[in-house]
Amino acid sequence: MVEVELPKSTEALSAEALFRYCVIAFVLARETIGDTRAKAITEALDEPHLTVTGRVRPLSRRSVYRWLAAFVRGGIPALEPAKREACCTALSPAFLDALREEKTKDPLASIPEIIRRARELGALCVDESVHRVTAYRAAKRLGLPLTGRVAKRHSDMRRFAFPHRMRMVLVDGKHFRAGAGRLKRVAFFFIDDCTRRIVGVVVGPSESTILLLRGLLLVIRHFGLMDVLYFDRGPGFISRDTHAICANLDIHFIHGRKRYPEGHGKIEAFNKTAQHDVLRGLLRPEVDSDFGSLELRLRHYVEEQYNLRPHESLVGKSPAERWNTDDRELRFPRDEHDLHRRFLVTHSRRVSADNVVSLRRVAYELPRGHAHSWVELQRQTLNGSVWLPHDGKLVQVHPVDLAHNAEDRRAAPLIPGAAVADAPVTAAALAFERDFGPVTLPTGHPARRSRKP
Repeated sequence: MVEVELPKSTEALSAEALFRYCVIAFVLARETIGDTRAKAITEALDEPHLTVTGRVRPLSRRSVYRWLAAFVRGGIPALEPAKREACCTALSPAFLDALREEKTKDPLASIPEIIRRARELGALCVDESVHRVTAYRAAKRLGLPLTGRVAKRHSDMRRFAFPHRMRMVLVDGKHFRAGAGRLKRVAFFFIDDCTRRIVGVVVGPSESTILLLRGLLLVIRHFGLMDVLYFDRGPGFISRDTHAICANLDIHFIHGRKRYPEGHGKIEAFNKTAQHDVLRGLLRPEVDSDFGSLELRLRHYVEEQYNLRPHESLVGKSPAERWNTDDRELRFPRDEHDLHRRFLVTHSRRVSADNVVSLRRVAYELPRGHAHSWVELQRQTLNGSVWLPHDGKLVQVHPVDLAHNAEDRRAAPLIPGAAVADAPVTAAALAFERDFGPVTLPTGHPARRSRKP
């Protein structure tokens, strides 16, 4: 808990400082009952906070963190808002000319950059101060460009459609609920851009990289490799594993821009159709919410209904008919082994003294003999398993089992050059054989035994 000495009188404090202190006091009170700082600030943002005029004032998380840091550093007086330095509000004609000229020549230049340029060009004296807000308002009155963002009406957004199948596949996740328990589920639909045929669908608990790559594997197995994958910026699409696997498969990927109906319109139109046709009916109590059962239902829908139904954008043809009449040859991998190999991601790691490496915040135990060396681990993105090249073959490694290691017997250390098959014949063994050896040989003749001197 933060202890701070309160001022003797609050008359010198401004209304803004008192308001900020009320918010800080709420957060610190939540921390004293066991809440974390993040949770306490979240609860503070949900509560209405009134100013001295009785108005509800919204808060931002960043501001609350900044006020907390100031309060810890200097107490309540540190919550006073920073005062602006006094500056001349009237802009000189020389600066206005420089503002107009530089903004016209370089529309993307910021207002602070324009002020620095004017000072270098001599339009501002050394002791002359210009606030950026004043310069911004002047630029706004003069009708100068004020933002570097490209207006939506000026962006290059055009409709597109590939002329042949498997040139581009659109991927998107559709969230829905299933079964009597109304469990959350998400379905990844893979849509061929040219024919509008649904070439794959997988179901999982949430959008993830493993679910996306599993669907991609099924599509490639049945219909071959596509040239381009088009998806949005969901959790499974922006991961490094997805980008690495696309590079291994020689597939280009495109992240669609936000609010880009020319790219996302086909996906959103299908999502609306799937919602009305099948997804809204999965809330019935007799529907099994298991992932495999839901995949079976959705695959039956797309293969037996949607792909056989006439499509408006295909001039009355069905997606299956348009697919079958396309003469473009499909592109398949060499074999199943080659396909699975392309879903491997390599990680270079240094092994510790106890033959352990850390990968994605998990400690894996390696076979003996790799301590203090660099190894190339191969991670299968389809199931998360980790493999190590060892003695000419791939060996799967597993996370460290600390409880098992605590009770397991230790193996004998490996000594270079030592025989591991038979024990050596020591001097004591030779002396014992001399004194207590067999009396006769295997042939029946008496054995010659030397006597001690």
